[in-house]
Amino acid sequence: MKKISLLISVLFASASMASAQSSITPDVLKQLQQKQPVQASDKAIRNAMAHASIATLATDANALTMMDTHFTYRVPNKGITDQKSSGRCWLFTGMNVLRSKAINTYSLKGLELSQNYLFFYDQLEKANLFLQGVIDTRKQPMDDRLVDWLFSNPLSDGGTFCGVADLVKKYGVVPKEAMPETYQSNSTSEISRLLKLKLREFGLELREKGNNTRTRQSDGMINEGLEKRKVEMLSEIYRILTLAYGIPPTEFVYEQRDAKDQVVASDTYTPQSFYAKYWGDEDLYDNYIMVMNDPLREYYKTYQIEFDRHTYDGHDWVYLNLPVEEIKPMAVASIKDSTAMYFSCDVGKFLNRKDGTLRLDNFDYECLLGTTFGMNKSQRVQTHASGSSHAMTLVAVDVDTTATDLKCKKWMVENSWGATSGYQGHLIMTDEWFDNYMFRLVVNRKYVEEKYLKMAKQKPTLLPAWDPMFLPEE
Repeated sequence: MKKISLLISVLFASASMASAQSSITPDVLKQLQQKQPVQASDKAIRNAMAHASIATLATDANALTMMDTHFTYRVPNKGITDQKSSGRCWLFTGMNVLRSKAINTYSLKGLELSQNYLFFYDQLEKANLFLQGVIDTRKQPMDDRLVDWLFSNPLSDGGTFCGVADLVKKYGVVPKEAMPETYQSNSTSEISRLLKLKLREFGLELREKGNNTRTRQSDGMINEGLEKRKVEMLSEIYRILTLAYGIPPTEFVYEQRDAKDQVVASDTYTPQSFYAKYWGDEDLYDNYIMVMNDPLREYYKTYQIEFDRHTYDGHDWVYLNLPVEEIKPMAVASIKDSTAMYFSCDVGKFLNRKDGTLRLDNFDYECLLGTTFGMNKSQRVQTHASGSSHAMTLVAVDVDTTATDLKCKKWMVENSWGATSGYQGHLIMTDEWFDNYMFRLVVNRKYVEEKYLKMAKQKPTLLPAWDPMFLPEE
């Protein structure tokens, strides 16, 4: 008995010692305080930080000069769009890629496509995707990882290029004047919150009906009943969407104007016939390939993100993973041929919003705080310090024409934050920034070498929808 008591005492003492060693004790706190000698520079910085933002104080004076705005190759573009207070950058970028092609092909004065039109159907399709996902997983417990993910993400205003491709193919496109923006489409948070609340309520109802053990119906009869109820639910969602975003047009008149603002054609279109007229039968999913620089996963392999799509009958997000240096030649080839591209990156890192530059020396946080930040791209992604957050349209590149090999100096993207944002609505990034914070590029297959196209045909490795690397762009 004494041995047992002694053992318990030793274990308790050991646990107490371990706790003391792992905690901030008065002795540890005293050591920390002693290692902070009072310095005039620290006092000056502390005074400054009490009255100004860190970004302002860390702005490097040497980086205040405007970057050179000359580019070797640039895709002609007209007009800057503005997503306002919404997470629809993915949709604005997709529409900007399409309108750029139409403007340059038909020498149009300008063209803006209705983001509101496709967003209406995006929200309807995502509602169906969630509800059908709930039906498909109804026999799994609520704490199942996929079920939990579904109820955590019933709907969002973010997205990817795969969603653009599927929505365009299914619903076509319309000019902005056929379905203009509304207050709710420009500021989506309120209506999105209410739609998610309603969808979660509907989801619980479908699970309850589908798992009701008191009924002796066959699975076929249960599914038929759930499908009928799901359509009734979607009818209610559709009505709410019309209140928020308007009623999508099924027919409209469009006047085609040339560069001199002269009307050269005026016809009545459906959304599908309008797409066929200005973009032919181009299938965005079949004609384009998404390449990605994901440093955490093996290169030269294709990956598929499970359940990461906008429509139930659409395509999951699939990408070919490549080193960043092997992505650049594709981008340059596309820009040289006046073809804009869907591009996404971690836009918030080292962004000088005033002049619209993305460069690693914009802010000297290390000098301000007296420390270093030494993680590389892979480590930042691994620790959730970086990831793709915003989609824009890649339209220009500046290259060293004297170099024997391709050497890019800087890039430019058309943004969707309005014409007064950044550099005339654009952001200019150094090639070094591109290496560190670029993640995704969607490029027409004709600018991609055959060896990469063959890699893209391999059976994809399936990745979970909840992987933080694959959150939709906002």
